[in-house]
Amino acid sequence: IGFHVLATYLSSPFDCCFHLFTDFNYSVFFPSSLSFSVFDFAPLPILLDCGNRVSPNFHFFTNYPVVKIPKLKMGFAHSACISSMVALLLLLALSWGIQTTAAAGEGGGRSSDGQCDHKPSLDPRPHSVSILEFGAVADGKTMNTVAFQNAIFYLKSFADKGGAQLYVPPGKWLTGSFNLTSHLTLFLAKGATILGSQVNQSNWHVVEPLPSYGRGIELPGARYRSLINGYKLRDVVITGDEGSIDGQGKVWWDWFDAHSLNYSRPHLVELVQCEDIVVSNLTFLNAPAYSIHPVYCSNVLVQNISISTPSESPGTVGIVPDSSNNICIEDSTIETGHDAIALKSGWDEYGISYNRPTMHVHVRDVHLKSSSGACIALGSEMSGGISDVQGDDIRMHDSRGGIELRTNRGRGGYIRRVFFSNVLMEEVEVGLVARGDMGDHPDDGFDREAVPVVQGITFRDVVGLKVGLAGNFTGAEGIRFGTICLLNVTLTSGEPWVCSGVDGFSEIVSPKPCQDLANAEKSSSSCYDVMDYSYGRSFSL
Repeated sequence: IGFHVLATYLSSPFDCCFHLFTDFNYSVFFPSSLSFSVFDFAPLPILLDCGNRVSPNFHFFTNYPVVKIPKLKMGFAHSACISSMVALLLLLALSWGIQTTAAAGEGGGRSSDGQCDHKPSLDPRPHSVSILEFGAVADGKTMNTVAFQNAIFYLKSFADKGGAQLYVPPGKWLTGSFNLTSHLTLFLAKGATILGSQVNQSNWHVVEPLPSYGRGIELPGARYRSLINGYKLRDVVITGDEGSIDGQGKVWWDWFDAHSLNYSRPHLVELVQCEDIVVSNLTFLNAPAYSIHPVYCSNVLVQNISISTPSESPGTVGIVPDSSNNICIEDSTIETGHDAIALKSGWDEYGISYNRPTMHVHVRDVHLKSSSGACIALGSEMSGGISDVQGDDIRMHDSRGGIELRTNRGRGGYIRRVFFSNVLMEEVEVGLVARGDMGDHPDDGFDREAVPVVQGITFRDVVGLKVGLAGNFTGAEGIRFGTICLLNVTLTSGEPWVCSGVDGFSEIVSPKPCQDLANAEKSSSSCYDVMDYSYGRSFSL
C-alpha cells in the first residue's frame, strides 16, 4: 500500500518520534510549523496527527483523512517508534473507514447547535405560473421588466392560498428592477439566466438611503434600486435548478472607476425588513456592487449557491447580512473583487441611532476567494453591533485577507462573541486581522467619543499554507481589543504577528504569537467558546 502524507508538523513522520526522544520540551509529537513530508510516492493523501492536535472535523472540508497517533512514553526505543508508525500507516484504510463512518453518524462531522442546524422546511407552492404567460421573451435583448412586474402582481392574489411559484424557463431574460411579494418562490430552471439591464443611469430608479447609513455607501444622497427587491415581505424563496442571475455589472464598474456615478451602485438582490427568506441552488454573476444584501431581516438561509465577480471588479461583495439576525450561509462558493462575506450593522451615528445589530450568524462549509478585501469581514460599518457569529469548515484561497474584524473611532457598537474553527487558508496575504483604524465616516456628524467594543473573539483549529503575514491585531486611540484567543493555529507565514492595543490568550500557535496574546494570567477557559455559550454555560462580556 502506498501513502502520500500531505502535511506533518515536521519534515517526516519519523522525525516526530526522533524529536520526542531528543527534546523533552515537546508534549506532543509535532511542533507547530507545517511542512511537506517525504511520502510523495503514493496516491492516497493523509494528515498525520500526533497527540490529538487536529480537529476531528478537519478532514471533512479538506477531503484528507486524519490518522491519529497516540503519544509514546519516554524510554521507548527509536525502532519501536518507527514500527508503530509503519503499523499505523498500514492500518490507514481501516482508520479512514472508521472515522468516516463515525462522522456520518454524527451529521457528517459538522458543528452542532449552530444557526444552520435550524433550517426551515420548504413545502411546494400549490400554484405555479411561467413568465412566458406574461409575454416575456428569452432572447437576451427584449426588455422583460413589465412581464416580471405583471407576473408578480398576479401572484399576490395567492398569498392567502399557500403562495405561488413564478417559473423562469431556460433562456436569457433581460429585465430592469422588479419587486417580489410574500409567499412567493422565484424558480430559475437549468439554463435560465435573468440578465440585469444595462440602461443609462438616468433610466435606473433610485431609492432613499437606508436609515442606518444616512446616505449611499459610495456617494451622499439616494442610491440606485437593486435588480431584485423585497420590502417588508415574509416567506420568500429564490431558488432554481442551477439557474443564474447576471447583473452585467461591467458598465457600473466602469462608471465607478471613472467617478461618473450619480448615486451609489445597485445590488443584485436586496431584501429589506423581510423574514423567512431562502436563497439556494443558483449562480450569481457580475453584481454591480453586492450580490445578496439582506438588511433588517430575520431568518435567512443562503445555501448551495455560487457567486462570482471578476477579481478586478471594484468593491464587489458576495453576501452582506446587514442589521439582520438568524442567518445561515452554507455549502457555497464565493469569489469576488472585494469581500466574499461581510457582516455589517450601520454607519456611525446613523447605525447607533437605528440600533439594530447583526447577530446569530452561522457560516459553514464554504469556499471563499477575495481579491482586494477579506474572505470574511465583520465591519467596518458595525455601529448597531455584531455578535454571536460562528464560522466552521471554511476554506480560503488566493486572497488578500482571511478573516478581518474592522472598526474605527466614532463607530460605537460592538463586535463580540465570535468563534471561528476548522479554517484552512492557502496563499492568503494576511491571515487574521482585528483593526481599530479602518473605514471612512459618512459625514462630519460622527461622535469621536463613540468607541467600539471588540471582545470575546476566538480562532481555533486554523491552518494556513503560504500566508504572507500571520495576523494583525491593532487597536487605535481609545480602542483596546479584549480576549482575543488563538487556539491551535498554525500558519506557514513569511512574517509573524503584529499586535498593539490587544489582550488575549494563545495556545499551540505558530509562528510564535506576540506578547500581548501570551498573557500568563489567562487560560483557555477565559476564551469564548460557542459550545459553552450555546449550552448556557458561563461567559459574560
